[in-house]
Amino acid sequence: MTAGCWSLAVLMIEDRVLVWRFNRGEPAALCRIYEKYRDPLLKVAAALLNDRSGVEDVLHDVFVDFAQTTGRFRLKGSLKGYLSICVANRARDMNRTRQRRSTGAKNVSPVPDEAVSRPADPDGPEHTAMSRELTAKLGAAMGDLPDEQREIIVLHLQGRLPFREIARLQEISINTAMSRYRYGLDKLRSILNGELNDEQVKEHRTSRRNVP
Repeated sequence: MTAGCWSLAVLMIEDRVLVWRFNRGEPAALCRIYEKYRDPLLKVAAALLNDRSGVEDVLHDVFVDFAQTTGRFRLKGSLKGYLSICVANRARDMNRTRQRRSTGAKNVSPVPDEAVSRPADPDGPEHTAMSRELTAKLGAAMGDLPDEQREIIVLHLQGRLPFREIARLQEISINTAMSRYRYGLDKLRSILNGELNDEQVKEHRTSRRNVP
């Protein structure tokens, strides 16, 4: 077993122990789950929300609902995957609610600066300015995607969930999940007039590996 597979196995075992303790009503288990997944879940919420001021509210609502399943929660797959889907669902609901309240208002860029990688700065300020411009364009383009395409892209790249798990949790086929991802990337490239390639979308996935 490789080091990566071993680490994943350890994480999954820890999650199942935490779920067992959570179902026994141990408050410390819920706290540990929150601490363990808070940062990656906040990134998913920030990447999906049109108004980033609601990021903490999304996470709060998800964990309030999750806490109410004590004693009857059954984990299938990864705990992070389950919570990420819950965050995506809550973010979608919040976006729709706020859009109804502000009909005609233009969406705020849904992708936070910190969620998109900023490449190294080999050419000085000019290169940095170009990177920021691309980040802004990418954020605006993400906001123009249909919810189902944006969610697949964010869950796969930002949430680091495999397509098979996303498909199972969203109750769609893996082919549908992969198609939505590809259509989303194609639309991003179209909106950005060919300025975007797969690596530029994926960079934010690798640029923050030092964050839990």
